[in-house]
Amino acid sequence: MSKTEDSRNETLTEKRHGVLATPTDLKGKAIRDIAGAMNAILADVFGIYLKTKNFHWHMSGPHFRDYHLLLDEHADQLFAMTDPIAERVRKLGGSTLRSIGHISRLQRMSDNDAEYVEPLDMLAELCEDNTMLATRLREVHDLCAEHRDIATASLIEAWIDETEKRTWFLFESSRKGRSSGH
Repeated sequence: MSKTEDSRNETLTEKRHGVLATPTDLKGKAIRDIAGAMNAILADVFGIYLKTKNFHWHMSGPHFRDYHLLLDEHADQLFAMTDPIAERVRKLGGSTLRSIGHISRLQRMSDNDAEYVEPLDMLAELCEDNTMLATRLREVHDLCAEHRDIATASLIEAWIDETEKRTWFLFESSRKGRSSGH
């Protein structure tokens, strides 16, 4: 074997034995920064997902059916984000969330363990949470742009649009009725 072939074989062996080291052209700092930011987003999404399901399960009142179905649809959208977020972190060469404890350490959304929450308060709280999520997604988008990670930025753009739509629906659904004199 030539010296070049020996070197190539050693490199391949190192890559095979590298713990979760997915090959990427992004630098170590970019991987750490983006993976860390995306893991925080993932924890937030899980937090909002569970709160949305909590409110879905405990909805009551005259608009029960509409709100119940709305929150179920929103929960499905949030859950659908989780696997692509985690897989994107892995594609970058990072590692992702491993447990509920890990989620709770990274999550920036507040839980709601109240015994009873008024339906309009549920919608308003989820509206605030989704607004906060959109803000955080934009922050991570800026970080991705800084590191030239266009693939993650592209995913985030779609999630921002979905999050803004949820915010809009929650806002409009929670508005108090207006008098017909205006």
